[in-house]
Amino acid sequence: MTAAAENGAQTAGRPTRLPRSARRKQLLAAAQEVFVAQGYHSAAMDDIAERAGVSKPVLYQHFPGKLELYLALLDTHADAIVASVRDAMASTTDNKERVSAAVRAYFDFVDHKSEAFRLVFESDLRNEPAVRERVERVEQGCIAAITDTIISTTGVHRARAELLASGLVGAAETAAQFWLAAGRQVPKSEAEALLAALTWRGIASFPLQGESAPPLGESA
Repeated sequence: MTAAAENGAQTAGRPTRLPRSARRKQLLAAAQEVFVAQGYHSAAMDDIAERAGVSKPVLYQHFPGKLELYLALLDTHADAIVASVRDAMASTTDNKERVSAAVRAYFDFVDHKSEAFRLVFESDLRNEPAVRERVERVEQGCIAAITDTIISTTGVHRARAELLASGLVGAAETAAQFWLAAGRQVPKSEAEALLAALTWRGIASFPLQGESAPPLGESA
């Protein structure tokens, strides 16, 4: 069944006039299916229009070209993963739980049935500056969210906090993708717990604000 049929965009063989926002949402959903399945370079606007059940002129009324359509999807999912990590940091004041929530955000992202993570983490258009900028924005946005939390709770210098945050982001992203590619051999909840435990054992060595600690790099 096409995205158009699922969204009631056709009735008795005649296109239904949807509100602009609803039509845009429908086109993005169809485009996401095509881009995920075929990659950017192999996907064609004809394929997307057909999947959406609309004519190409209708598609071009909303998006002037394939790149603009792809960037609109990237914006949506880039904002979503950054928001998930920020929400994870704000979900509790327990730092151990924050680490678990951040790890869970990445596993949830790669495990979603839409496979939208492939647009962000596995794009075949990384050499396009506009795409590269959005992918880097995801990484930097997630690092910034965790950095701010590390600084507020430990008081370490920003450069050190950013390094710690980048380690957590890199580990979560890489492990989540590896878990998926390996066929989910470890139950998801267990995989999240394993990575959270590994990460927490490192971050927990840094004292909270007001606690004394040896210089970074030295043992307590």
